[in-house]
Amino acid sequence: MTPGITADARIAHPEDGLAPAPYNNGFVEAGGLKLHFADFGTAGRPPMLCIHGGAANTHWFDYVAPDFRADYHVRALDLRGHGDSDWIDPPDYSYERYAADIDEAVAKLDMRDFVLIGHSMGGMVSLVYTATYPERVKRLIVVDTTMHLSPERISAMRGAGNREGSNFATQEDLVKRYRLRPGNSVAPLERQAHIARQSSRQFPDGTWRYKFDRNVYATREARDGLPLWERIRIPSLLVKGGLSQRITPEISAEVQKRAPHVELAEVPNADHHIMLDNPKGFVKVVREFLAKHP
Repeated sequence: MTPGITADARIAHPEDGLAPAPYNNGFVEAGGLKLHFADFGTAGRPPMLCIHGGAANTHWFDYVAPDFRADYHVRALDLRGHGDSDWIDPPDYSYERYAADIDEAVAKLDMRDFVLIGHSMGGMVSLVYTATYPERVKRLIVVDTTMHLSPERISAMRGAGNREGSNFATQEDLVKRYRLRPGNSVAPLERQAHIARQSSRQFPDGTWRYKFDRNVYATREARDGLPLWERIRIPSLLVKGGLSQRITPEISAEVQKRAPHVELAEVPNADHHIMLDNPKGFVKVVREFLAKHP
């Protein structure tokens, strides 16, 4: 593995003292592609795997990993077409394909009885994975995931994916323009700038762009996540951002109707990007859940 962020490179936000965690870069082959993961430590402890949302990457977990690695071996995986993982042409970015990649990756990493955390699109991927490959996951945490994207939202995503992305002369130009979307993030601008830098790279033509394949959006599929809960048998937590509207009371009730064992938690002072908006609040509700289900 190669080192990622070192302690000297971290910048804490003065209001909360948080800094992105140091990590090692790792790679594993799955589905014929080289997938990147961030290994936050600590080896030998029970495994935890974190799955980011659409157009995001492993670094959405940089600010929460430190509070889990005392008890868990924390890794975050870049899904195909995202972060530092390979892209594929022709595009193959279905939920089932993502789930199959995870299954192959965790087998090669010998991860068993692990905690699976999925945010946004990663929550849907985690649902599909747990429902399809139930043998390895011990506890499931789904974070602010839309259970059913409307046809209008799917159409908007595909339209955005089929448009040319923005190019920037320098990385700092990109950072200045960057804002977390969707939602209205309340994360400090320094934290958003960190995510912007970790979400961009210089392409062969010299310009800076976001490092995800736009075909992820151009080929986005509609998927109803509610029926998947009927196949989830393990302890599970559904987390909502206090300022987010993605998990309504009606959705929560429907999830618990299909899977009465599912627990609910709300993180205050957080919109959709909960791990960045309120890292400590996120850690609190997750650790409380994990303490009840060792």
